[in-house]
Amino acid sequence: MESGKPHLSLPRILQMNLGFLGLQFSFGLQQANPIFAYLGADEKDFPWLGIAGPLTGLIVQPIIGVMSDRTMSRMGRRTPYFLIGALMCSAGLFLMPFAQSLLMAFSILFLLDVGNNVTMEPYRAYVSDRLREEQRGFGFLSQSGFTGLAQCLAYASPFLLVSLFGVSKVAEPGVIPDYTRLAFFIGAVLSITTILWSILRVPELPLTEAEKVRIAALPKGFAPTFAEIFSAIREMPNAMRTMAWMSLFQWYAMCCYWAYRVPSISMALFGTSDGSTAQFREADLLSGPMGAFYNAVAFVAAFSMAPISRRFGAGRVHATCLMLTGLAMIAMPAMNSEPPMWLLMGVMGLGWGSIMGNPYIILANAIPAERTGVYMGIFNMMICAPMLVFAGTMTFIYEPVLGGDPRNALAFGGVLMLCAAMAVVRMTGKGGSDSKQVVAAV
Repeated sequence: MESGKPHLSLPRILQMNLGFLGLQFSFGLQQANPIFAYLGADEKDFPWLGIAGPLTGLIVQPIIGVMSDRTMSRMGRRTPYFLIGALMCSAGLFLMPFAQSLLMAFSILFLLDVGNNVTMEPYRAYVSDRLREEQRGFGFLSQSGFTGLAQCLAYASPFLLVSLFGVSKVAEPGVIPDYTRLAFFIGAVLSITTILWSILRVPELPLTEAEKVRIAALPKGFAPTFAEIFSAIREMPNAMRTMAWMSLFQWYAMCCYWAYRVPSISMALFGTSDGSTAQFREADLLSGPMGAFYNAVAFVAAFSMAPISRRFGAGRVHATCLMLTGLAMIAMPAMNSEPPMWLLMGVMGLGWGSIMGNPYIILANAIPAERTGVYMGIFNMMICAPMLVFAGTMTFIYEPVLGGDPRNALAFGGVLMLCAAMAVVRMTGKGGSDSKQVVAAV
């Protein structure tokens, strides 16, 4: 066994990652439900209203990464953060449907996203801690699979609540619809229960005596924590440095998709993007099944990519998926009927499944085990920084550059996704970070 780590069966790996179902259901609800549009926000303000996620991720995840690397408790290194984050996330999901103003929703979103980020980083490190090297690829891709499944359910829940359970789709202007409220309540329950299942069924491995001695000798307090973050950045493996441009382009593009998906569909099919109209709510309900489909494709694609990435290399597979996704985003705004939109959503799902899995496969074996937490947190900074760039720039270019049309914002994201694919091709061409060795059969 590698450093005393047992070889886990497929069901055990799936159980250890079940918590990602609840965690990503929360993210999916934020993406699938235009809360700020319902409360009367202008389209140009969507980016900065959604700043809570990237801002808290940028700050919280590296700090939690260092802290979890240095934690010794009866529950383990990562588990305390799972529980604290899940409780905060559940509280945020429960409170969000009661928001009656943009300020209230904006504030609750910070609580929700802090909880998500406190849980997210240790969960990534947990996979590296718990699995042997040859199983980590499947471990990360199973997280990607659960991401697809969770977001599929999150996107579909409003539609299902209306069509199967008769929840009203009528709402007064400035009021969050009942189907959105119920979806958030479901997410609050899933967030805590799935995390509990994972940590109880597949607990962390106990620290070795050598690890305990090493952690006990490390300096404690805020100053050493920040010093460790800056030290890790200075000593960052080349594999991480070469992924920065990829992250910038692909996550800015995904922000374009998340912020303007529903308004773009509403404009393409109904000729309006006014969040107070019945047509917009129709587009929102239609976008739910479409989003569920794209995430269902991501769920299947994530598991299917394991042998493909093993054979051809995670970087090459990722570049191909990003290229197809970019073309789909460019084409989608031109569609004025549903069938081609469904097809393009499937292509989007392929890209999303790759984004949530293959970069972590490339990264996993490039970082030292004793710094897994902090480097996973720093890698997340490469995700959050583009989101902050999006929030800081889209508000100013939306009307003068993109004509105030959400369809143009979506197409612009597609161009950036093609740039991300080119960055990966350049990265793999240098031979610096693409690797076939990380993904292995379970």
